Amino acid sequence: MEKDWKDILSKLHVPDAETTEIVEIKKVVKKDKLIVVTDTKHRKGKIVTIVSGFTCDEDEINEVAKQLKSKCGTGGTVKDNTIIIQGDLKTKLTTLLTQDGYQIKGKK
Repeated sequence: MEKDWKDILSKLHVPDAETTEIVEIKKVVKKDKLIVVTDTKHRKGKIVTIVSGFTCDEDEINEVAKQLKSKCGTGGTVKDNTIIIQGDLKTKLTTLLTQDGYQIKGKK
């Protein structure tokens, strides 16, 4: 039993133009100048990459850290408004943060 395309289209719900809301999406330019460095102090010789210089609230820093850890496929933590990522990932983190709209201090 074939369905006529007119029957199928008549069952679709199309909202009225008056009831739909238009949502405008704007890319927010981050004004934080972040510092990205690698470090091995007090870590038994293991290398970590530290991202510091955030001026936003802790929830946003946690969200950024979660995204970075996911994209790098590694662990990390947030302490004192700095993100600590396991491994020597300075160039990758610099690229990811620049794409996300952050400015990197000392980047050439």
